[in-house]
Amino acid sequence: MANELEQDRIVVVLVRARNPNNIGAVARAMHDFGFRKLRVVNDYVVPFETARSAVDASAVLASAATFGSVAEAVADCTLVVGTTAVGERALQHRLHALPYAADAICTELARAEHSGRVALLFGSEKTGLSNDELSHCNWLLTIPMQQHEDVRHPSMNLGQAVAVCLYELVRQRNAPMESAARAAAQAGEVERMTLMLTEVLEQTGYTKRHPANCDEAQIRRLVLRMNMTARDAPVWMGVLRQVLWKLRQSKNGEV
Repeated sequence: MANELEQDRIVVVLVRARNPNNIGAVARAMHDFGFRKLRVVNDYVVPFETARSAVDASAVLASAATFGSVAEAVADCTLVVGTTAVGERALQHRLHALPYAADAICTELARAEHSGRVALLFGSEKTGLSNDELSHCNWLLTIPMQQHEDVRHPSMNLGQAVAVCLYELVRQRNAPMESAARAAAQAGEVERMTLMLTEVLEQTGYTKRHPANCDEAQIRRLVLRMNMTARDAPVWMGVLRQVLWKLRQSKNGEV
């Protein structure tokens, strides 16, 4: 990580975190390593007041933003990275160990040319991220841990996991970064294209003929694998709008 400006472009997103002490521990870790952007996705009011007892974390918690969905929380991000302990889950994404993931995140910050944000998603303490929540991610990272015979699925406390990930990013401070490349499309643009592509598939009857290929999360992953740039996104959406317009004309008997 080169400077404070780039650290402000890292967004920590907690999805369905329930324990105020864990939220406070995350905020404390963010403060200690110089990160300030905390977003929380929950379907109930987050008890920030209880979590504010965390030492020195009040500024991070006071500026934390709450969202009703993962899509809303990452809409302005050009890279969304989910965290997972893996276990026996069958993953649909590329999976990288944390050291490699930190390098890739630093590369993304360089190619986004001071405008893109990177979201780090952390799931609930008990279940982690659901498959639907993971579908919003470009790829996943995992923290390498010692395997024990008596522990089937080793995992870390939420606050510890966030701290380890942020430390690895800070550790890259003096690492050389690649020259800036084309800026990536924001997650909000990816989501809009996902919805438009889903509508095209419905209008053409593809969803009825091949329902197994048309799960929303599956289509979202397909779009993410395109690695759209900010310049390409409006072009693709323009193409899909034209297709939808032509389909509607045909249904109305127009030529």
